[in-house]
Amino acid sequence: MTSSASPSTPLRHPAVRLTGYAHGGGCACKIPPGELEEAVAGLTGQTGENVLVGLDDGDDAAAVLVREGLAVLSTADFFTPVVDDAYDWGRIAAANALSDVYAMGGRPVVAINLVGWPRDVLPLALMTEVLEGGLAVAAEAGCPVIGGHSIDDPEPKYGMAVTGVADPERLLRNDAAEAGLPLTLTKPIGVGLLNNRHKRTGEVFDAAIATMTALNRDASEAALAAGVRAATDVTGFGLLGHLHKMMRASGVGAVIDAAAVPLVDGAREALRDGFVSGGTQRNLDWVRPHLRTGPGIDEDELLLLADAQTSGGLLVVGELPGHPVIGHTVAGAGIEVR
Repeated sequence: MTSSASPSTPLRHPAVRLTGYAHGGGCACKIPPGELEEAVAGLTGQTGENVLVGLDDGDDAAAVLVREGLAVLSTADFFTPVVDDAYDWGRIAAANALSDVYAMGGRPVVAINLVGWPRDVLPLALMTEVLEGGLAVAAEAGCPVIGGHSIDDPEPKYGMAVTGVADPERLLRNDAAEAGLPLTLTKPIGVGLLNNRHKRTGEVFDAAIATMTALNRDASEAALAAGVRAATDVTGFGLLGHLHKMMRASGVGAVIDAAAVPLVDGAREALRDGFVSGGTQRNLDWVRPHLRTGPGIDEDELLLLADAQTSGGLLVVGELPGHPVIGHTVAGAGIEVR
């Protein structure tokens, strides 16, 4: 854990604390999962002969067949500042938006920027730093960023709408999990706790920034190479929330080995010191009716597993070399945490 005044990229506007202009940070500012599902319940069931993945199972991106052997993926993701450094915020938001395409087994081919900016409050030069950060990560992904849309907004927001392509026969889906398979997680969790600590204290955690800016490209390619059929990325609804959505859509259950779940350096200390976001608590409240817990699993352990992530890793139904197996799928329903 690094806790210092020196972030991974030097602050060019050190007097500006971007997180102070946001009511929440990163994916923790998402509408709670239960409320969101209720709001969109009447919009499901949109079908067509070319719609491969729609809204029904809460997948990471939409997938439409445009011709034999080619599916187009479409997604959008944006959020309020998760760190004070503008360039790092841009990098994190871009990696998070691109992740939805990787979580479906696709390759991003073009992105556009989505920006809300309080132009009378924060300098436009700071917005430029955010856009530069996003461009840097998109360039690493080999995805051009061409234009976008901006509005004058009292709260700063940034993200991307991303278009990708995939093999329609090899999509990674929420509804394709089968019982009796291992569960693999490709990034540590706990960044929500550290981001909340950063917002409240100004401490900088380089390990959290490093994991949030890392692309899920290699993990996605490894999942496809392993013949995986079901995966999702772990973001604002936490590990438990996204696992519940995938298991529910697939009609199976899961067992999680809490001790096997990797944590970002400093996350457990941030939990001990009370830096739990409201989004994390809402995640746990939503999934609690579907949980069973074993001996030694207390409320703190469940809060860690429900921690609202920003630009988290892939949760894969299958085993990927080099990444920890954190549990397995089972016949039945619900999630058991041991």
